[in-house]
Amino acid sequence: MDSRFVGIAELAEVPAVAVVVDVMRAFTVAAWAFAQGAERIVLAESLDEALALKARHPDWAALKDGPPAPGFDMVNSPGLLRSADLRGRTVVQKTTAGTVGALAVKDASLVLCAGFVVAEATARLLRTRRSSGVTFVVTGEDGQAEEDLACAQYIARRATEAGTDATAFLRRAAGSRAAAELAQGVRQGAHPDDVALCLEVDRFPFAMVAALEGPLMVVRPRAVPPPAGDAVI
Repeated sequence: MDSRFVGIAELAEVPAVAVVVDVMRAFTVAAWAFAQGAERIVLAESLDEALALKARHPDWAALKDGPPAPGFDMVNSPGLLRSADLRGRTVVQKTTAGTVGALAVKDASLVLCAGFVVAEATARLLRTRRSSGVTFVVTGEDGQAEEDLACAQYIARRATEAGTDATAFLRRAAGSRAAAELAQGVRQGAHPDDVALCLEVDRFPFAMVAALEGPLMVVRPRAVPPPAGDAVI
């Protein structure tokens, strides 16, 4: 499998297969939303669009980066989201990097949203698809976010070498600027457990597939069972 690692601004053409990585915190939050019962996640282009979707669908839950704000139900924090009851609900998500990256590749034939918490399921789906080339979109810090690059490289390696150990990749992510800012309280709308939750490998047994449904980019969980006879890694 030929893997490319690019920032959002480096996307010169639409890739066939894209894995959009945002570890801290958009796609860790998305995974937690599904674990808390959300049916789907709609990715909004802007805060105004998120609020407009919420206004048209009052039963939807709107989520954003930063501190709480009028019209939004939640903030982009796995530590805060893990106590939410989202059973059967649609979540509208707008973040600084993750949602932007996924929308940038919305025309790809396959778009996966990923973080460490869904690494194995994402790698397994790539193995199942047997894609010759995969573009990993490193969303944070204009493509320089160490936690996103480490996770992307880990998933790429694991897609071809199922026994790849996560330790070195997690160490890089733990030492990242984003991890430091979250730990020091620099970023608003955070919980003290956010970094630890973002660095849990394979917490959830599903991949997250994003696709256009009419005018909306929608993320849904997809279970990826191991092939018959395979041991769970």
